[in-house]
Order: sequence, then C-alpha cells, then structure tokens
Amino acid sequence: MRISARTQYALCAMVALATAEGPVHAEWVALTQDIPRRFCDNILLQLRRAGLVRSQRGPDGGYWLARPAKEISLADVIHVTEGVEQGSEHFPAAAAPLADVWAQLRSHEHALLSEITLAHIVDAPTGLTTSGS
Repeated sequence: MRISARTQYALCAMVALATAEGPVHAEWVALTQDIPRRFCDNILLQLRRAGLVRSQRGPDGGYWLARPAKEISLADVIHVTEGVEQGSEHFPAAAAPLADVWAQLRSHEHALLSEITLAHIVDAPTGLTTSGS
C-alpha cells in the first residue's frame, strides 16, 4: 500500500485534533504537525466535508473531531484522502491466482486499518499492537 503525503498529513492532523482540548486553529495544526499551511487548510476542508471534522469561524472557533477519537479509524481518514481502491489487477495465464492474493492483502489491510482508531494512536505510549499481534 502506498500512502500519499496528503494522507500522511491528514492522519497527523487528525491525531493532533484528537489530542486537542477543544477547537484549535488550522495554524496550530499546521505548526505542530509540520504541515504546509495551505495544504493543511485544504486537508481540513476535505475532512470537514467528509464529516470527520467540524469547524467554527471566529476567534473562539477552530477545528475539532466530529466524533470521539475512539470512533474514527485510520481507514476512515485514508478513505477520504485516497478513496477506495478498486480491485483491478489482472494477471495473465499461470499468474492469474495472484489476483486472489492481492484481494486478500487488501482485505487484511482494510481490516487492520479499520481496527486502529485515533484513540489507539493517541494512547499508544511507544508502539502499537492490535488484537492480532
């Protein structure tokens, strides 16, 4: 799986929002996560449109998670920025069974990313283990 810089920034922004106590400005997210400011604004807008983030304008406004961190998985964020991968691999002749391997890989990948929430990331002291580890 390849993860774009946009997705990496989106995940960092979401973790930052999960650690914040109340609304925070986009500038704070950009500075604390080393995200270029304009890029951060665009990502937060995309996440807001997808319903993962809420926002309010004004000096007391900012951005915050639309749901508790324990209800937002990494897969939720990745689907917003990367979209859903379609299984379109075609392998000729003797290699045809590889299509099933790739499908299983995508399924396991999705299951893992769906299992890990922002709360897991925020609460992880140094490493992250899942129920399968």
